[in-house]
Amino acid sequence: MSSSASISSDAQKDTHEKDAAAAASQPVDVEKQPAEPTPDQPEYVTGLKLWIMMSGVTLVCFVMLLDMSIVSTAIPKITSEFHSLANVGWYGAAYQLASATLQPLSGKVYMNFSLKWTFFAFFVVFEIGSLLCGVATSSNMLIVGRAVAGMGTSGLQNGALTIISNAAPMHKRPMLMGIVVGVGQIGLVAGPLIGGVLTEFATWRWCFYINLPIGAVVALFLVFVRVPEQVVKPPARSVLPTLHKKLDLIGFAIFAPASIMLLLAVQWGGVTYLWDSSVVIGLICGAVATAFVWGGWNYHKKDAALIPFSMLRMRKVWTSCLVGGTLGAAMFCSSYYMPIYFQGVRNKSPAISGVYLLPAILPQLFAGILMGKMLGVWGYYLPWMVSSGVLQVIAYSLLATLKPHSSTGEWVGYQIIGGVGRGIGMIPVAMSLLIATQTYFGALALSFADTIFINSLRSIVRNTVGGDNANAIAHAGAYAFRSIVPEGDLPAVLLAYSKSINRVFYMCIGLAVVCFVVSWGLGWVDIRQKGDKEKGKSEEK
Repeated sequence: MSSSASISSDAQKDTHEKDAAAAASQPVDVEKQPAEPTPDQPEYVTGLKLWIMMSGVTLVCFVMLLDMSIVSTAIPKITSEFHSLANVGWYGAAYQLASATLQPLSGKVYMNFSLKWTFFAFFVVFEIGSLLCGVATSSNMLIVGRAVAGMGTSGLQNGALTIISNAAPMHKRPMLMGIVVGVGQIGLVAGPLIGGVLTEFATWRWCFYINLPIGAVVALFLVFVRVPEQVVKPPARSVLPTLHKKLDLIGFAIFAPASIMLLLAVQWGGVTYLWDSSVVIGLICGAVATAFVWGGWNYHKKDAALIPFSMLRMRKVWTSCLVGGTLGAAMFCSSYYMPIYFQGVRNKSPAISGVYLLPAILPQLFAGILMGKMLGVWGYYLPWMVSSGVLQVIAYSLLATLKPHSSTGEWVGYQIIGGVGRGIGMIPVAMSLLIATQTYFGALALSFADTIFINSLRSIVRNTVGGDNANAIAHAGAYAFRSIVPEGDLPAVLLAYSKSINRVFYMCIGLAVVCFVVSWGLGWVDIRQKGDKEKGKSEEK
């Protein structure tokens, strides 16, 4: 969490901590609380109660990251069942957009209401979304379920960090946060494997049902443990009359439609409607106009706005957001389209597809752990971020050359390079705006990727095997298309699939280039405290 402390403290100094409402929207420093402390001595959770509470919070983060990765290996089967290959982007984008849109609002909700019950409410929403996904009878219902689940996750990461910082003294927080992050990463790593096994030997629906029993355990852990509040909060009834001002609900009501219209334009353009159609043009114009209105409202609200301009003007803030957003967007596209390559082009099972993703996931995990350790010793994060950008450009450039019969060494090696690049670039930050940017960029990138993939597939199939089956093949799904393609045309269609996935990685190359260029703006700063610097120098000797 060291880089977050640096970024957050800079933000607080620049804004002079003008008021509590501004602090709610500013970068979150888990070492500090933005409101005035209680007059009594801080109350912390200790012993068995602390570990019960930690078990609940850690399970939530595990489930959240598991849900993020488990669906990737199930998507080809889902698209075949619902004949919805054109909706691949929506399965991730609906989740990401809902989470990103609500992310700035969630921080202010925690500022005004009980930590424990607010966190629990967000988790209940996530569980409801998982249930809707599990029982979905159509692609649209699944998309709605993913959006509801995303709404729930919008407050879980912020909530977990806030609960830990309120429940434990400062010297215990790094260890406790390390536990939460470490166990969460296990969920990220295990997700594709679990998703592949469930999809192949049970049903893809269990990729969502699995969250329900874990949710019951979390409820038992959290309901009966008291989470201390280190900040005096008024009773909920007294907050409700002024809730729209405290949460900037007007700003949120303007921000959300702008985001949704932009996503719809990107998702529908060239797939459902022509780019020059009145629907797409109208959505783009509506998004731009609403964004200008939101900008004016933000300027009017100043530091009480949903996302204050005073914060966005800080170089460390906007560069961190761009770096994290582009890195996350490319990662999401890779995690969704590599399973389509393995299952659709190479005809592998979901379980094997999950195993084939390990060359990307395991190096990412180990590189992230190593980077975190070295960051504590060395203190400079700029070299890691620049190196991350370089490795990502190389990896996505190589992945864009994959063909139906590429060798094992090629797709394994290319994924390892990308995994290491992403791992060393994921410096943990506790900044709510950055988390929102990552999810928002991810939603847009998945929508762009879906448009690129479907348009490319239609075009190549139309030019190679004829236009009669182009639309049917594009909508059949990553497995089902084999049943409608004549045997003589199958090699050409597989090549079309492969080339279309390559073009998705072209976009990832562009995102990685932006990540590399912008990362230089983070500056050459030693983020260690004085004692840590002396310790690091002695270890280097």
